[in-house]
Amino acid sequence: MGKEKADSGTTFHIAEGRASYYADRFHGKRTASGEKFSLLEYTAAHRSLPFGTTVRVTNLDNGRNVTVRINDRGPHLRNRIIDVSPAAAKELGLLGKGTTHVRIEAMN
Repeated sequence: MGKEKADSGTTFHIAEGRASYYADRFHGKRTASGEKFSLLEYTAAHRSLPFGTTVRVTNLDNGRNVTVRINDRGPHLRNRIIDVSPAAAKELGLLGKGTTHVRIEAMN
């Protein structure tokens, strides 16, 4: 699924696949990390990256990117690799589309 790449002494885990975003109904609910989910924060769900990992998500359809922090587990659909908050989805140009093809790079 992913590959490792050295960049200025830092190792990034890189993967490409489909991204989606959280529905508004999850606002205020607890995430797997115990935090309350906020529509306004730049957070995301990933199946295996540790909570607190900073991830750069790049929309491969339009080149836009955003940095998010992993604070939840998911996505729960097989064909997706990350779920981002609506704030992050807006930055990526994902709102209204539902899903898009992305590259994710774990930065720590």
